[in-house]
Amino acid sequence: MQLWIIYSLLSAMFAGLVAIFGKIGLKDIDSTLATTVRSFVMALFLFFVSLTLGKFDLIGTIKNKVLFFIVLSGIAGALSWLFYFFALKTGVASGVAAIDRLSVVFVVIFAILFLGEKLSWQTAIGALLITIGAVIMVIKK
Repeated sequence: MQLWIIYSLLSAMFAGLVAIFGKIGLKDIDSTLATTVRSFVMALFLFFVSLTLGKFDLIGTIKNKVLFFIVLSGIAGALSWLFYFFALKTGVASGVAAIDRLSVVFVVIFAILFLGEKLSWQTAIGALLITIGAVIMVIKK
């Protein structure tokens, strides 16, 4: 198995735990404050990971254009977490997570529009199935 697949599965597993831990943690706290605390913990954790791995030696290699897009990615991530916790506060964790996974469909669309990626029939069917799955998971009985 390729390493990126293992990393992707680990990412998905930890993302699943975000929903569970977040839903439990949001019980008696404002979702914006919870997102802020979570972001602070993440920043502190990643700071120590980078420090431990000696990655700060590479800080001078970041070009302005690259930094700009990393900053935009950070803002998009922060907005994603903010709205995720807004939804998680009042929604069903499995439903919120299902709709959140529509991010895959948005990545496909944005990759076509901004990165020039081609849409294969496999990708189109996969995106359609993800969309159908998300809709099925949130339909009220």
